Formats: sequence, C-alpha cells, structure tokens
Amino acid sequence: MNPQSRSTSYSSTLAPRVVRRPSVNSRLSFAVSNAERGENSNGQGIAAQHQIEEEIAKIKRYEDFTTIDWVQDAAREQLRRKSRRKRTAGLYDTGRFDWKQRILESYEAAQGWIVVTIIGAAIGLNAAFLNIITEWLSDIKLGYCKTGFYLNENFCCWGEDNGCADWHRWTGFEPANYFIYIIFAICFAFTAATLVKSYAPYAAGSGISEIKCIIAGFVMKGFLGFWTLLIKSIALPLAIGSGLSVGKEGPSVHYAVCTGNVISRMFTKYRRNASKTREILSACAAAGVAVAFGSPIGGVLFSLEEMSSYFPLKTMWRSYFCALVATAVLAAMNPFRTGQLVMFQVKYDRTWHFFEVLFYIVIGIFGGLYGAFVMKWNLRVQAFRKKYLSNYAILEATLLAAATAIVCYPNAFLRIEMTESMEILFLECEGAEDYHGLCEADHRLRNVISLLLATVIRIFFVIISYGCKVPAGIFVPSMAIGASFGRTVGIIVQALHEANPQSVFFSTCQPDVPCITPGTYAFLGAAAALSGIMHITVSVVVIMFELTGALTYILPTMIVVGVTKAVSELFGKGGIADRMIWFSGFPYLDNKEDHNFGVPVSHAMITDVISIPSTGLTLKAVERLLSKDSYQGFPIVDDENSKILIGYIGRTELCYAVERAKKERTTLSPLAKCTFASSRTSTLDSTLPPIYHFPTTPSSSSTTPYGEQEPDYSTSMQTTVDFSPYIDLTPLSVHPRLPLETVMELFRKIGPRVILIEHRGRLMGLVTVKDCLKYQFKAEAAENGERDREMMGIEQEGQERVWEVMKGVAGWVSDKVTGWSGGRVRLRDSWEGSRGGGERQQQQQQQQGGILEGTEMELDEGGGGLEYSEREGWGGIERERRR
Repeated sequence: MNPQSRSTSYSSTLAPRVVRRPSVNSRLSFAVSNAERGENSNGQGIAAQHQIEEEIAKIKRYEDFTTIDWVQDAAREQLRRKSRRKRTAGLYDTGRFDWKQRILESYEAAQGWIVVTIIGAAIGLNAAFLNIITEWLSDIKLGYCKTGFYLNENFCCWGEDNGCADWHRWTGFEPANYFIYIIFAICFAFTAATLVKSYAPYAAGSGISEIKCIIAGFVMKGFLGFWTLLIKSIALPLAIGSGLSVGKEGPSVHYAVCTGNVISRMFTKYRRNASKTREILSACAAAGVAVAFGSPIGGVLFSLEEMSSYFPLKTMWRSYFCALVATAVLAAMNPFRTGQLVMFQVKYDRTWHFFEVLFYIVIGIFGGLYGAFVMKWNLRVQAFRKKYLSNYAILEATLLAAATAIVCYPNAFLRIEMTESMEILFLECEGAEDYHGLCEADHRLRNVISLLLATVIRIFFVIISYGCKVPAGIFVPSMAIGASFGRTVGIIVQALHEANPQSVFFSTCQPDVPCITPGTYAFLGAAAALSGIMHITVSVVVIMFELTGALTYILPTMIVVGVTKAVSELFGKGGIADRMIWFSGFPYLDNKEDHNFGVPVSHAMITDVISIPSTGLTLKAVERLLSKDSYQGFPIVDDENSKILIGYIGRTELCYAVERAKKERTTLSPLAKCTFASSRTSTLDSTLPPIYHFPTTPSSSSTTPYGEQEPDYSTSMQTTVDFSPYIDLTPLSVHPRLPLETVMELFRKIGPRVILIEHRGRLMGLVTVKDCLKYQFKAEAAENGERDREMMGIEQEGQERVWEVMKGVAGWVSDKVTGWSGGRVRLRDSWEGSRGGGERQQQQQQQQGGILEGTEMELDEGGGGLEYSEREGWGGIERERRR
C-alpha cells in the first residue's frame, strides 16, 4: 500500500442486526440526480455550484474513519452564504420578499440557540433520571424500603441521619447479605456488558478520548449515534450499581454529546455543516460536565481546557448557554430532593491556617504520583486486555464485578457507592451524622487503617477496571481515592493537633474552637487526584469551588492543583484521555505538547505520490485509480515530467465527477480523454462538465500514462471530459524546508486534510497528520532506543506469564465444575472452543491493526452504522475505512 494512504484500520464485532446502506454507486447516482434537479430549478452559476458542493458533502458524510478538511468545510460554508445572499437579493429585486421570508430568515438566525436550548433540556432530563436510577441500583444491593420498593435509602429514611426502621436489610444473617450483594453486582455487570456488546459496543468506556478526536475532525460513524445514546443511558446505571470502580461523570460527557449529535441532526443547518456541528458538540461536552458536577462554569472551562482544540468566542457562549439550560433543568428536576445538584455538595464556613500548606503540598504530591502510577499501569492492562481478553468482554466485566464485591464489601468505605462515600468524607464532624465512627477520637486508628486500605484497593481496581467493556469513567473513582487519602491526612493532622495543642506549629489555632477540619482535606485530595489523572488545572479549581461554594478554600485548592500539575509534568504530559488517544492510534495532534524536532517537513513527507496529469489521461485510467481505495486524493500536475502543481482533487469529488459525466452521456467511451485544467477552472460560475466531441484516427494502439493498452478505434468518436470545475486550485502548500513543527501547527490551527509540498512550483510530496505522528513516534523511539525495547520485551514476557496463570486457573475451575456436576457441565470444552476462535480473531485484529471493536445499527442518516455488502461481506468494511 502506498504510504500516502496508510491509516489505522479498526476491527469490528458484528452486531446481530444491521440496516443496509445504499451502495456507493447508488449514492453517487442519487447525488447526481439531485444536482441536476437543483440546477434545472435554480439556474446556472453560484446556485449550481452550491448544489454540487452540497451533494459531494452529503456523500462524504457516509465516509467512516476519515478526517474532516476544515479548510474545505469553511469554503463550502462561504459558498452557502453567498448563494443565500444572492437568492435573498433576487427576492428583494422582484418584490417577492414578504413576511414569510422574513420569518424564515429570523428562524435561520436563531436556529442555533433553539437547538442548544433543546439539547440542554434533554441533557438535564437524562442526567436527572440517571441519578435517580443509579442511587436505587446502588442501594438495592444492601436492602430495600418497606414503604416503597422503588425508594432508595435516602428517600426511604427521609429526615433521618443514620438509617431508619423502614429501610430493611435483606436478611438478618450477615453472610447471606454478603452473598446477595455479590449476586446483585454480578447480575448488574453481566447485563451492562451484554447490552454493550450486543447492541452498542461504542457505549463502552468513558468516550472522552474519542470525543476529543471527533471534535478535532475525526469521523467515527455510530459513536455518537442514537443506539450508543440509548445503551449508554441504560448500561451506565447498571455498571455503577454493580460496584465496579468506575464512575458516571466521565460517560456523562459521552451521552451528552450523543444527545447533541442526535438532536442537531434533525436540523438541516447542522446536518450539512461540520463546523457548526463542532460548536454543538463542544457545548454538549460542557453541559455533560455541568450536570455531572453541578458546575456550569466548570463545564465550560473543562470543554475549553480538555475537549476542544478550537474554541472561539461564539462556541464559548453556546457552551455557557447549553450548560446553563442543562443545569437549570437538573435543578428543576431536583433528583436528590435536597436542592443540590450532586450528592456530595457540601458547605465549608471555617477558615484555614497557613501551617496547613505543608499538608496541602503532601496531598498535591500524592495527586501527581497517583495520576502517573495509574496511567502507566492502566495502559499495560489495556494492552493485555486488547491482546488476550478481547473475546471475553462479558466474562471479564462479570468477574471484575464479582471480585470487586468480594473484596470491597468488608470495608465500610468501599461497600457504599463512591459518590455517597465522598459525601461522607467531605462532611464536617459537627453534624448529627457520623458514619462508621469517622468523627470519634476512639476510632481514629481503625478509620485510618480502613481509609488507607480503601485507597490502595480502589487504586488497584481502578487500574484493572477502567477500560473494560461497560460504560466507565475515571473521574469519580479518582476523586474517591483522593478523598479517602485526604481524609486520612486530615485525621492524622487533627490527632497531632490534639496531642500537641501548645506547639508553636499550631500557634495560630484558637482555643476552644475546632482547628482542623478533616473534611476539607478529603475535598482537597479529591481535587488533587482528579487533576493528576486528567492533567487539568483551572477547570478542577472551578468545579471544586462550585461543589462547595467555599470561597475561603480557593487558594488551598489552587496550591494543591499547582503542586499536582508540577509533579505530573515530571512523568510526561497529557492525562489519561490523551494517553488513550495515543494508545488507540487516532490521528490527533495534541496541542499540549511542544515539539522541537529541528528538521524540515521534507523528513516526514511522502515522496511517492500518485499525481494526475492535467491532460492525456483516459476515463478508464481514472476509474482504475479510483478502484484502488488506498488513495484518498490526487495532486493535479501539468505533466508527469515537469510536475508543475496545478491543484488537488479528492477521491469523493473525482468519483462524483465521473458518475456525473457518465450520466450526462450514457455512451461515454472508456477511452475518453480527461482534462483537469482549463481557463474556466478559475471562475466560480462553472457549471456542468462539458463533453467535447472530435474525430480521431490514430494509426495504431497506444499506451496510456498508467500502462493500459488503447485499442485501435479509427472509426470511433473520442470525447473529452472536463473535470476542472472539481479541482481545488488553492490547496495548502508549503516549502520543503519549512520546519516540521510549523506544519504541525498548521494542521492544528487551520485543519487541512493534506498539505502539499512544492518547490518552485514543482510537486515534491505531501504530508498528512498521520505522517507527522509517524515521524514523532519514530523520533521518540530513536531517542529512547534500547531502553524501550528492553521494557517492551519484559512487558510481553510478563503478559504471557499472566495469561498462562489465568488459563491455568480457568482450566482448574472448569475441571472442578465438571466434577461437581458429574460431567453434565463441561466448561472447558466451550471455553477452549471460544479461545481457539478468539485467537484466530485476535491474529486478524493484529494484522489489521484494529483497536476499537463493534458495529452500530443505523437509525438515521447521522446516527452511524457500517455498510454491509453481500458481494464483499464484512471484509468490505475494512477496505472502506480509510482516512
């Protein structure tokens, strides 16, 4: 394959039902017919060109795993505006501009705010229902409410601080409750994993890393579709209720963006314009964080700091308004019936002391170390999961839930749901509620040991659970880990103060007034862990402020987050979402990284480029080029010898032009000459590609520039087809000596799909985002060199050992079950059979470089899905998934 088109291919697990899409040829024919009808009704000129651009853009929306060319998208939008202005001016000139037209124009102008309002309301409603369902599923594992089975413990014991008689444990025998707890956890996890694997594999995980790539211009059909939204909304409460060390705040961004995509696709303005859709998706990401943490301003800052690579002022206003509407709807729903937007919303009215800065620094160091440790080992677990466990997604999630329930139930702080544990750890000790003797001096040692065990155990389960095939976030698990560690530090500091009240170190404490508030340390620990795992700063400070409303703790939060940021930078840049993008191989240039390669772009460019001469190429040769799906565009040169660059034509545009020319003349000869440059190419008002006829009498067969033999056609009529209206005459081109860092900045800021390299007008090569990333990886590998290769060998050997141990344990369990059942149940046969098939599929995935798995059922045009071809089968999908 030519390196010009190398791209990451993605394997897929077949969904049980797939709605077929029309073939590529039928789409092209339909588009050509629409364009012709549009020209017949609108006349020639800008309207015709606008119709052609719209039809080509419609075809491109079906191209999965491609990158959006933001330069072309902006040009199409300018053409739409120009066509609309010209149409409106014509109405004014003819006197037909009436009040209906004025209403339509006003609606067009206000459509963005209407869409954002609808989306924000839908996100708020969904978040409220998910909060209610999640709390009930988390509590049902421990007991039930006698007054109403549908009530969780808080609603059942409304107004009570430490439980009530109406809330009844399942049995009075504690081992039986332990068993019921495990059974519920297994059932919830099994159901969630089954729903995800069977109906919407894209609903697994957090989705933040993929959404970052989608907002940057990477197309993943189905990832933001209706089925993903539905299954994620159903499976997310089940995954949280199962007790897995995953959170719902990260996936809330995914289902919020899915909501925005599904609703915006109902409006033509957003269905046809990628740049406007990007504004909506950025706003939805802000709304998702806003409803997750009850923090509208923090959500906007999170979208700015973490999600969006392009965030103009208009997008900021849209994000602010969407987050405002979503938060207002959530507040109106009042899911917790406390007036609070989240369960762990608390208030702090005490001040802090400067001697506590020393302990704040300790908490900040912990946050940075936690983030680096979890990211390092989680990526190793992800690599192991991808290599060995890709065919056991349901079994893996079920066993993880069982192990989590077995280990966590004995610990009082791990037994309850993570948001509830944070609410407990954040509270001051002067309230009526005292969970597990947390505020009693006699129980301090027991609670310190319990909290430290909770911290270590939770870290272990976060490492192995994040990334399994259920909806899973890492925000709240990290905050819960930080809260348990911070509360431990707070209890120790409080004990030190009470043991040495007259010490100079505690001289600023007032007598007879509580000096140390352990709950604030838990609050700061949560901020440190969240900042450490995501590598975000400003938005964390604002989110934590909006959670507590404590202005006095803004400075301590900034100190803790600043220390965490400094420690995190020692172990590399980029949070868990950025590391997952790198792990998955998505074409994404991170604007957080500063590169200094010190080489020109010629070191990374592709020199073996297939270009098209402006004249002399036959239609048969063009179709032969298009039959090879490894080329997504072709530079147009004057001729093959001079290589003088004229323009660039994309694969979709060329396919459209060929189909249109064939439709215009059904007897078009395969030997028709194609011209890609003419004097008309520079004019905007070009219309249908004209077909010229002239007699030719070649004396013998000749050879085309691409190798095929032209037979003698002395008595035939040869035609010439003009494809120049479809040429981009102003492709982005740079000098070969331009620094590679500057080219990468052009990709980030302008967003072209390809940059051509020319020297004195001659085509030298081209470069894409993936070429830049490929060079970056090579440079980093050369820099680290032997050490990385040794580490990789050690990791692979360790993975093999772990897999052998897992197979041995599975075989032992299978044999025991077979013996207990008298041979009626033979798990080993089914397990080994699936393993054999799984290994074959694993080898195929490794050959294809597949990372993501699964397909989507298409419900609407924008909902996504993969095309099934009876002629090629599912193998045709992978050939169509090209950048």
